[in-house]
Amino acid sequence: MKKRTSFLLLALLMSATTFAQVKMTDGMKKVLSVLGAINNGYVEPVDDKKLAEDAVRALLNELDPHSNYLTAKEFEELTTPLQGNFSGIGIAFNMVSDTLYVSETVVGGPAAKVGLMAGDRIVKVNDTIVAGVKMPQQDITARLRGPEGTSVVVSVLRKGVPGLLDYKIVRGKIPVHSVDATYMATKNVGYIRISRFGETTHNELVEALKKLSKQGMKDLIIDLQGNGGGYLQAAVRIANEFLESGRRIVYTEGAKSARQSWTARGTGIFQKGRVVVLVDEASASASEVLSGALQDWDRGVIVGRRTFGKGLVQNITPLFDKSALRLTTAHYYTPAGRSIQKPYTKGKKKEYENELTDRMSRGELQSADSIHLSDSLKLKTLVAGRTIYGGGGIMPDVFVPLDTLRNNALVRDLWRKGVINQLAFRLVDESRADIKAKYATGEDFAKKYTLPADALDRVKKMAEAEKITVKDADFQRAKDVIITQVRALIGRELYGMDTLFRITNENDDIYRKGLQVIESKQYDMLLQGKK
Repeated sequence: MKKRTSFLLLALLMSATTFAQVKMTDGMKKVLSVLGAINNGYVEPVDDKKLAEDAVRALLNELDPHSNYLTAKEFEELTTPLQGNFSGIGIAFNMVSDTLYVSETVVGGPAAKVGLMAGDRIVKVNDTIVAGVKMPQQDITARLRGPEGTSVVVSVLRKGVPGLLDYKIVRGKIPVHSVDATYMATKNVGYIRISRFGETTHNELVEALKKLSKQGMKDLIIDLQGNGGGYLQAAVRIANEFLESGRRIVYTEGAKSARQSWTARGTGIFQKGRVVVLVDEASASASEVLSGALQDWDRGVIVGRRTFGKGLVQNITPLFDKSALRLTTAHYYTPAGRSIQKPYTKGKKKEYENELTDRMSRGELQSADSIHLSDSLKLKTLVAGRTIYGGGGIMPDVFVPLDTLRNNALVRDLWRKGVINQLAFRLVDESRADIKAKYATGEDFAKKYTLPADALDRVKKMAEAEKITVKDADFQRAKDVIITQVRALIGRELYGMDTLFRITNENDDIYRKGLQVIESKQYDMLLQGKK
């Protein structure tokens, strides 16, 4: 056991390939000596693994807000959505009233091949009951996922069929898509929603561009709202589709990292045509690399609110126990030289985490007049010489305030208690066949479907059952949002994600403003530096 803790800490901090290359500094020797003394002489037994992990977290807490230690589970959860696939049975599902409902089966996936259907209620996974027992959703997901080639038995209830139906499903590779929606917003304007930047995002985007071009697209809206980023290379490859040869996309630099620069090759398939990029305060990292590059080169108009401001290059080092170290090594800079990273004070992560709340309290999310930027942060775009600002995040060309009246506390409570989800699923469960027969496509559904006359009364009753206070004034302000959200969820259940975004975009102020800009003279005026 001697010096076990010291060795464990060192192993946590280094991969096997770098272990022998590390030069021991006085600081490292001190940390290891303290841990060794604790392990060898402390009055009570210690959990050396926990002690080492706590020490690692404490060390990283003194660095920037995004350098951190990831447990094996956290590391898997971080990387799976970005890798483009995982092993499972191939279903999308919702938890409604403590019951797992299949909302969609992946075409050609393992579940679809054996006959599992949308609308099925999963009662058991192998011999474990998962319905009505308040099992956490992540625990159910863990039971459904597993190594490729292994099997799982699911028992389902199907409407109109007596008893349980058992399906033995052999797990396979399931694709994880990062382009959530692709459709023609108007006769000439295409719309692409990107949720993250993963291994397959560039290929998905190219396919989406080709699809929309065949449908007559001349101009494009790229929706990056809520996109927290992902792989830098994905953002670089996507930016290349829009920029001329030789134009820098992004560069990185750090105290111990030489400058690296990425430049467009001129092989992109959408170098002509208008581009509007939609962003908000949750658009971060790779989203800011893409939007910053297009803005700096006057290649597109950015619409929305100032982005998050995460411009740190991070290397992830897998460790011996499947955990990982995520360490910041450099900063991202846009082509014009803007640092994407917003300011932070080392060791003060709480203040950093509350920065978005501070923006709200200052009124920045509601009014462009509340944003005060120093002239020292002023830069110029690289073609038209328009004024842009550094200092963290990407400042949009067109500001759109956050609507806090319609999206009030009542809407948040209805979401949190699952009322909107439950109503949407019940309406699908009651009328799945009728709706599908009446509306041949998702576009048709989005244009024509209306909720039943008693839908809002059902919302109120369900809210009361969940002990949610419903004030009439709040309900009237939120009514349109509630209707849109329920319609969108029904559309997603029956027709897919394209339909969900067709409907939610109806009430999305950033989307509506982006569409207005791209179809008007304002687009060219903005890129010429005129308001």
